[in-house]
Formats: sequence, C-alpha cells, structure tokens
Amino acid sequence: MSAVTVRVPAKVNVQLSVGGRRPDGFHDLATVFLAVGLYDHVTAAPADGLRITAAGRDVARVPLDATNLAARAAVALAKRYGVEPDVHLHIDKDIPVAGGMAGGSADAAGALVACDALWGLGAPREELLALCAELGSDVPFSLVGGAALGTGRGEILTPLEVGGEFRWVFAVAEGGLSTPDVYRECDRLRRAGGGSDLAADLAAPGADPALVAALREGSAPALSAALSNDLQAASVSLRPALAGTLAAGLAAGALAALVSGSGPTCAFLAPSEAAATALAAAFPAGAYPALSPAPGATLL
Repeated sequence: MSAVTVRVPAKVNVQLSVGGRRPDGFHDLATVFLAVGLYDHVTAAPADGLRITAAGRDVARVPLDATNLAARAAVALAKRYGVEPDVHLHIDKDIPVAGGMAGGSADAAGALVACDALWGLGAPREELLALCAELGSDVPFSLVGGAALGTGRGEILTPLEVGGEFRWVFAVAEGGLSTPDVYRECDRLRRAGGGSDLAADLAAPGADPALVAALREGSAPALSAALSNDLQAASVSLRPALAGTLAAGLAAGALAALVSGSGPTCAFLAPSEAAATALAAAFPAGAYPALSPAPGATLL
C-alpha cells in the first residue's frame, strides 16, 4: 500500500464538569463530547524511519519530532505489534492548535488508524481504543466521534444519542492555552474561593440529564440552556480577552457561548444556518462554522 489518509474531527465539550484532583494528578471528569465537522487529515506513507510533516493552519506550532502525539501513536502501535515505526506521517491541519478542540488528540487517533491500515495489522477496535487511552484523555473520543459521555479522566466513553444536527461557530484566538495550566488555574481558583481541589473532598461529577435529553431531542434551544464548562473561569482568568469574545458572540445572535474545552477557542451555538453565517462574519480575524455530530476517525 502506497499511502492511506484518515480524516479526524474536532470536538466541543458541551458539558465539562471537573471533579477533584486525583493522586495521579488527573481530575475526575464528567464530560459530554460532541464531534464537529472541522477536520484534520493524517496521511501515512512508507518511509525509512519515522518522519512527521504538517501543512495548514498554525503549522509553525506543530512539533515535527517524536513529541508529536501522532508520532507517539505510531511508535506505540508499532511496539504493540513488534514492527518498526517506519512511516511518513503528514498532517493537514484545520483544527486549531492548542485551541481546546482536541486537534493533537485527533491526529493521534488518525495516526493509529492510518498506520494500522498501512502496515496491514488488522488491530481490533478495542485494542486501538486502549492505545488511545494510553496516549491521552481525549484520544479515544477522536477515534469514536459522534457524541459520548466521558468519565474517569475522560477516556471511559458511553455513546449518547443525538436526535438532530447542531450548528456551531468557533472563534479562534491568537496563541494557545496549555491544558495543564488551565487545570492548575481551576484548582487555584477553587482554593482561593475557600474550597478544595482534592477528589477526596469533592463529589464525583455526573452527566447533566437536561443536556443529555437536549442532545437526544436534537433541540438547540434546550442544549443552549444546558451548556457548561467548569474550566471556563480558569481559561478567562488566564486570557481575560475571552470574556469579550464570548460577549461578542452572544451579541451577534448566538443562542449560547462557551469556551471550548480548556480554550482559548470559543464555541457559539447558532439557531440556524443563516445565523451561523452572521456569527462568523462578526469575527473577521478567524471564525469557522461547523455541523455536529460528526463521525470519528474515518479511513478515506
């Protein structure tokens, strides 16, 4: 096989409930992932050794060495099957880098599917999901797509029913935010407010029944009333300009606005296609309409 290409979606967390910090440093989560139609494409081709290249949005900020999560995915799969990780991975970026939309995780899931096909391994889906979980908390959902509740640190997935399409506009901020930094700021804000950041002191979070029902019904107004992100205050604390971005989206007609994941991309739920077009026009520096749900990693 000369080369294979896999398409992988971005995600938005329509619920991100953050529990306490665990002894392993992660946080207990109840997060509802929704895959959106904004895609990276990962192409795997034969090579002498491991090589990473990238093109598209923000490529100057994409690492092209062994630290790239897609490269780590190829190495992990090769090690599992006792083969050499001889592959050229080329990543066409459209998902914002360090934008809270799981672009790196999507590339890792894409690399696993692409290398599995290129090398003819025939890895069972359960094995690919286990490798995804080892690589990162968001990687399993990038493989699965659609909609799902993520528990544990987000890697334990329960599929959710979606009864219709939802229209989004994503406003991309300059520069990224470090996910670990945002979680540390969340902990700091909780302590500063007189609370605790420890899992032993906080109840484990759960899915919001109203949000799950809104997805099942395909109701954008109901979903807009249920959106939540416990990391939003921390993201805004680290990047105060996000408050203005969120307000601008609401003023431009969004049903609801929230920071996507750990940010700094902001997500706006639109009531219609025309409203999404008007919303995107309100952010000339960079805004991208997208439909959800979207399929997970797909071999093209």
